[in-house]
Amino acid sequence: MTETTQRSNAADGKGGQAPPEARGKTEIADAVVAKIAGMAAREVPEIHHLGGGMTRALGAVRQRVPGGGGGATGVTQGVKVEVGERQAAVDLDVVVEYGAAIADTAADVRTSVVEAVERMTGLEVVEVNISVDDVHLPDEPDEESGQEERRVA
Repeated sequence: MTETTQRSNAADGKGGQAPPEARGKTEIADAVVAKIAGMAAREVPEIHHLGGGMTRALGAVRQRVPGGGGGATGVTQGVKVEVGERQAAVDLDVVVEYGAAIADTAADVRTSVVEAVERMTGLEVVEVNISVDDVHLPDEPDEESGQEERRVA
């Protein structure tokens, strides 16, 4: 065998002729998909918060504790994902603004999450399950802004 033949055989076996984008493997962590999904869900105007009542309460406490890791936790609060090699599934716990059509809001959230995750990761989103845990009323205090309920003395 000549040197040229050995190179071409090695190239055929190892993908030397393959385009650069096909060489190697990319793994995307669950946390990356969770952040993308959380941000995409929050872009829907009728979504007040992500996370159930207890999750939001624990998140608020964590943000107030020094070193509690409030940054990334806030983005992924209420978001659970399962990521495979080519597919992802997303579960969201949401609080919807009072007056919003919940079915339409859920459809908008699904669209936003699917488009963002697929565009940014290349993964196929096979499902986006949404659990509406609460409805935010206009006169309720906003837990995330740090406002506390006022009590009459």
